[in-house]
Amino acid sequence: MQTTVDARLGDVIERYWGYGSFRPLQREAMEAILTGRDSIVVLPTGGGKSLCFQAPALVRAGLAVIVSPLISLMKDQVDTLTGNGVPAALLNSSQSADQRTSVTAGLREGRFRLLYVSPERLAGENGQSFQAWLSRCNVSFVAVDEAHCISQWGHDFRPEYRQLGELRSRFPGVSLHAYTATATARVRGDIATQLGLRDPLELVGSFDRQNLVYRVLPRANLKRQLQEMLARHKGEGGIVYCTSRREVEALAAWLEGNGVRALPYHAGLDDSTRSRNQDAFLEEEIDVIVATVAFGMGIDRSDVRFVVHAGAPQSLEHYQQESGRAGRDGLEAECALIYSSADFMKWRLMLEKSGELTDGVRRLLRQMERYSASVGCRHRHLVEYFGERYERMDCGACDFCLGELEPVADAAVVARKILSCVARVGQRFGASHVANVLCGSENEQVLSRRHNQLTTFGLLREATSAELRGYIEQLVAAGFLRQTDDAFPVIALTGQGVELLKDAGVAGDLALSRQRRPVREREQKRSRVETEAWEGVDRGLFEDLRAVRLQIARARGVPPYVIFHDTTLRELARLKPQTLADLRTVYGVGARKAEDLGELFLAVLRGTTTP
Repeated sequence: MQTTVDARLGDVIERYWGYGSFRPLQREAMEAILTGRDSIVVLPTGGGKSLCFQAPALVRAGLAVIVSPLISLMKDQVDTLTGNGVPAALLNSSQSADQRTSVTAGLREGRFRLLYVSPERLAGENGQSFQAWLSRCNVSFVAVDEAHCISQWGHDFRPEYRQLGELRSRFPGVSLHAYTATATARVRGDIATQLGLRDPLELVGSFDRQNLVYRVLPRANLKRQLQEMLARHKGEGGIVYCTSRREVEALAAWLEGNGVRALPYHAGLDDSTRSRNQDAFLEEEIDVIVATVAFGMGIDRSDVRFVVHAGAPQSLEHYQQESGRAGRDGLEAECALIYSSADFMKWRLMLEKSGELTDGVRRLLRQMERYSASVGCRHRHLVEYFGERYERMDCGACDFCLGELEPVADAAVVARKILSCVARVGQRFGASHVANVLCGSENEQVLSRRHNQLTTFGLLREATSAELRGYIEQLVAAGFLRQTDDAFPVIALTGQGVELLKDAGVAGDLALSRQRRPVREREQKRSRVETEAWEGVDRGLFEDLRAVRLQIARARGVPPYVIFHDTTLRELARLKPQTLADLRTVYGVGARKAEDLGELFLAVLRGTTTP
């Protein structure tokens, strides 16, 4: 039985998706569906979560109902499925009456194997009649995507998801399956309770996104820092997250003025503009979307090569979810956090004003602050935060492990000099002023206050002001300094800081670091993942294949990744198949796509045509 099931699933993923093997936990998740056992599946973004419920729908008889939170996400997934030859459909409010009639007729006739619907359509008062109608369509199982939305402990809680619990009584003999990319043990328990899952199989994948390169930079000159990032990713897709709508608009305009194809996205834009800008990004009409966190769930563009946070998010859960939108295709991508301690002050003020600043929220902010100012492997920090053991000694894919951070000699001595300066200026000034005094700046503020006469003036003259601000950030995160929540925040000593001033031994294992050098392309050490991903790839041919993909996508009115992911294009540019039979052996090329698109791509591979 086991062998037969495995063979049928293997045949399906090879024929329709062009995959020769399963990713971690996919087979177990699929078998839970085929055996009718409820399940909760947590796989990181890019871990092949959707395939876990799509493939079994073609093996198990009946109709699979997929609950999806966004119309754009439904449409992209259905476009991709139908392009692969999978009979799938969707029902949502954006469709015309004729389109809905066509879909319902197809459902009655048993022509579809997967149906995508919103939680609002399926549950609640408006969903009763639809459920009754759906119960006559031989439903085989229900999959709830983005299931963390059902939990009040999740980072994207949506009240309408709560009503999905009534599906258990309406479809008592149908198995329910929850899928998400991020869920702590507490959230998983809440999902199981709210959906009424019966003895669910819990499958939790690794939180380590090995293809992502993580960097953290104290905010100095944001525009210059962004320029350095964009220079490394010229012409590639990326997301820049900002903490305010005003900054989104300003940065998007600045990028566009500098020749970057960029557009803004935030909740203050009208629906049509927001939708148009999102589509422009998904369809590769622009390269960069500058956004608040309103831009997120349902962003299915697979070839996002970088994500920049121009300000710290409020938790590591948010950071992992948002940065995880890079590299969904499994290829190398960069995630940079450009932060300031002022970010955390802003979050505290905003959350306190809205009444949301609980002790739990304070702890989440503190964990984010520690990550931002930490000196160590970024992959290890993130993985261990989510309760997973990290085995590697060197990830080869973060600023620390790539040698871009330089440990500061005599960190305790440097720390005590900074603390002494904070005390000497009366704990009444911000980080920039303290840094200016320490590096010996004779600007107007320093001279007018006669702080050039302090014993700490020029005490760390060998360091730049930006480096000193970085040290101050790290000492705040380590608990030796604190930043007040005033309108003009100042730096003050904590009790721990006072103790360190009195006794150097209090420093313990304190470590401080600075950027070894500007991370420019000509100087930057290539990450392990980037080296491996491009090995043997003809880059010129890859760009030609991208151009053909874009032409086909434009002609068909679908995003380019619906045609083929970059992973497949790189394999084509590496292996250079010359026949349809050869093409079928390439990762991501299923039977339907080989038949439909094969000759168009083979013409480029054979050199008989150019895009």
